[in-house]
Amino acid sequence: MVDYEVIVLTGSLGFATTFDNIYIKLVGLNGSSKRKCLWSSMPSFYSGAVSRFTVTCPVSLGELLLIEVDKEHRLLLPDMSWYAAKVEVTSPEGDTYHFPIYQWITNSDVHRFKEGEDLWKHACLTSCIWEKEGIAHCMKADNAQSLPYDIRFSLTKTAEMTYISEDAFFGYQFLNGTNPILIQRCTQLPNNLSVTDETVFPDGQHNLAEEMEKGNIFLCDYKILDEVESNTINGNKQFLMAPLVLLWKNNADQLMPVAIQLKQKPTKDNPIFYPSDSEYDWLLAKTFVRSANFNLYELNAHLLRTHLLAEVFAVSLLRNLPMVHPLYKLLIPHTRYTLNINFLARMLLISKGGTFAKFTSSGGEGALTILRRSLTSLTYSSLCIPDDIEERGLKDVPNFYYRDDGLQLWEIINRFYYHFSTLAFYYKTDAEVQEDTELQNWIKEIFQYGFLSQETTGIPQEFSTMDEMVKFVTMVIFTCSAQHSAVNSGQYDFGGWMPNSPTTMELPPPKEKGTTTEKTILDAFPSVNTTVHAMSTVWLLSKQSSDSIFLGNYPEKHFTERFPLLKIKEFQEELKKLSADIKARNSRLDLPYTYMDPEVVENSVSI
Repeated sequence: MVDYEVIVLTGSLGFATTFDNIYIKLVGLNGSSKRKCLWSSMPSFYSGAVSRFTVTCPVSLGELLLIEVDKEHRLLLPDMSWYAAKVEVTSPEGDTYHFPIYQWITNSDVHRFKEGEDLWKHACLTSCIWEKEGIAHCMKADNAQSLPYDIRFSLTKTAEMTYISEDAFFGYQFLNGTNPILIQRCTQLPNNLSVTDETVFPDGQHNLAEEMEKGNIFLCDYKILDEVESNTINGNKQFLMAPLVLLWKNNADQLMPVAIQLKQKPTKDNPIFYPSDSEYDWLLAKTFVRSANFNLYELNAHLLRTHLLAEVFAVSLLRNLPMVHPLYKLLIPHTRYTLNINFLARMLLISKGGTFAKFTSSGGEGALTILRRSLTSLTYSSLCIPDDIEERGLKDVPNFYYRDDGLQLWEIINRFYYHFSTLAFYYKTDAEVQEDTELQNWIKEIFQYGFLSQETTGIPQEFSTMDEMVKFVTMVIFTCSAQHSAVNSGQYDFGGWMPNSPTTMELPPPKEKGTTTEKTILDAFPSVNTTVHAMSTVWLLSKQSSDSIFLGNYPEKHFTERFPLLKIKEFQEELKKLSADIKARNSRLDLPYTYMDPEVVENSVSI
């Protein structure tokens, strides 16, 4: 009798473990062993295990050619797939044979594996069939599940593709996409969103009260869009929702959507959707959110809060401050092309027959309604990023690059215009600020014409101190440069693939769950001509001009004094360092955040 030492290695993948019986048969030039159960009193085939067995034969089998492996379900235990990594066999003669497997064994069939040195001769996957498409041939597969088990995504990869590439990216965009000003930390659920621990956390591992206490629950509320009259495109009524989106920061610091209600009023025909719902129900709910987001951010975050405000700042500047005024010299570079681009926007984009009116669900009267409502929600603190981040409870949210870069840019701009700066060079005391009638007229007109004299906005009506003036000027420059870049430059990045940012939806949302199919989603998407016009528009609006002038660059030499010129150089050095830091961070990110890199931030709203 001779003994063969058999070492079986189970892969370290998730769910690689099995409690089934595993059998092996050794086949050599001189014969084969009997089929042997690799049994042990201890579990042997768990993830990452290295297990040793002995196979006894009457005589030597000679050179080993292959092994036969099969799996048999054990009664009273679950039938579990097994991921075998490899088998090593040492013969009585002292030779070691290696049998690479690296496959899932899912059934009771006999699987044959040749010795590693000859493996290449049988390395094909015969279950993959070619299919002609008129171009290079591709594999034929009805769906992902029809692919051979071993070339499918692992469970981990599947989870990542499902939840990281979709749900986590969905959440990521609220932080670093085109509308980073909506999300806020949720410390108390809104009255019109009735969710429970069981529906939000079906695994029972978390509860809402504790997660809110930890600061892990966030809310995006599109209430501005509630009951806005939707557009008619190609003779068909369009649909625009006003969703509430609840998000949870998981242990991997990913912001995951956990509940979506598509209308503001909770009713029986307005279900709350969860990730545990059917694939198509959940996907359609997220798509309605992305469409609502497009319409809100274009009109609120983009048009109102950068373009229209920049126009107010510019017109008041030109009306009230002479060219020799230090504030004129500071701000005029940040008005470059703004009035021209806004004129074109009114004529081509938001006019009655313009692109926005033709190809978005909020076009026409709906857009005016959204703008009016957005204006009532516009506050001074929401325009000052340090205050805004504080108010929304987002100071410590991880992976929030809009905040990180924006706060640094704000501080650099603020220092330039105050502590080391040009304004301190011209204004020595608060009294000098108060006595500057041209300066006071500038802020007065901004309050009157930009914010309709609404004291609730918190916008100053006059400047009493240096601090007040510098903070406001910082806000103006930040709005015209960094904030516009943040909400404008990524339009094509996030909206060029229409399903991620549909400009409109052509079907109403489902009134009950379980009715959505793939066809439903395709029918809900905007038509081809709508999509093409929308894509070309966001591409144009994201395109950088060849004569762009970026933050910190002043080709027009309005300042001539030595001190301001010295401070401009210091300002440029600080921006250069920030740019280098952002690039270093981005080199470590799968998806770099570039929109507030000073090298790509234009001085003004010019596109």
